[in-house]
Amino acid sequence: MHKFNSDSVEIAFDDVGQGEPVLLIHGFASNGRVNWVDTGWVKTLVDGGFRVITMDNRGHGESEKLYNPDLYSAAEMAEDARRLLDHLEIRRAHLMGYSMGARIAAFLTIAHPSRVGAAVFAGLASRMITGVGGGAEIARALEAASLLDVTDVSARTFRVFAEQTRGDLKALAACIKSSRVKITAEMLATIKGPVLVVVGEKDAVAGEIGPLLAAIPGATGVTLPRRNHMNAVGDRQYKDAVLTFLRAHLLGIDN
Repeated sequence: MHKFNSDSVEIAFDDVGQGEPVLLIHGFASNGRVNWVDTGWVKTLVDGGFRVITMDNRGHGESEKLYNPDLYSAAEMAEDARRLLDHLEIRRAHLMGYSMGARIAAFLTIAHPSRVGAAVFAGLASRMITGVGGGAEIARALEAASLLDVTDVSARTFRVFAEQTRGDLKALAACIKSSRVKITAEMLATIKGPVLVVVGEKDAVAGEIGPLLAAIPGATGVTLPRRNHMNAVGDRQYKDAVLTFLRAHLLGIDN
């Protein structure tokens, strides 16, 4: 992967394909490869005629590891994404985030609307507004000496996933401990561009799709049958819906 300096934090990214740019932002404890390459997303979008930019969020993947929770606000992580667009000299891009990445994508869309074309918020619905919760339990699970010491079922899932992705457990614990500034319905109401919301039917982490659709003017939604938070990511219906959505909202500019 390539790397660039985002206000003194080293951020890893990749940039493949040609066409209108799509920036992909992964979820907590994941990375660009696991979330977007291994699931076939990069190939799907490149084959669909798009330029695809993936990034590892701070504290994740090949990006710099930070151990101060104050350095992991979603707003600042959104600025990492904006600075990446600046670094690549991309004036405007489509945007897709999954789970924590959807929250980051929402902050970017609200703070810099001129930089975002069509936006896809996936793996996070009503809980983008109300909050997911469980951060303290997940932090304790990540900081435990061993997986055997983790008894909380939900937190254990995150610890297993973090180990599978070879994440830095200490950095991830700092990330999940960060202060969560809520995205209010009033903030979401300021979004003017096209938005697609995608969640699995059995995704207990994301929450209900209705409240988020109601908060974003003109947003459309797709619910993936029988999919949960973990297996919705590579779903074929999800990919088809996003391709159709992006093609309906092409930027019409040369980046």
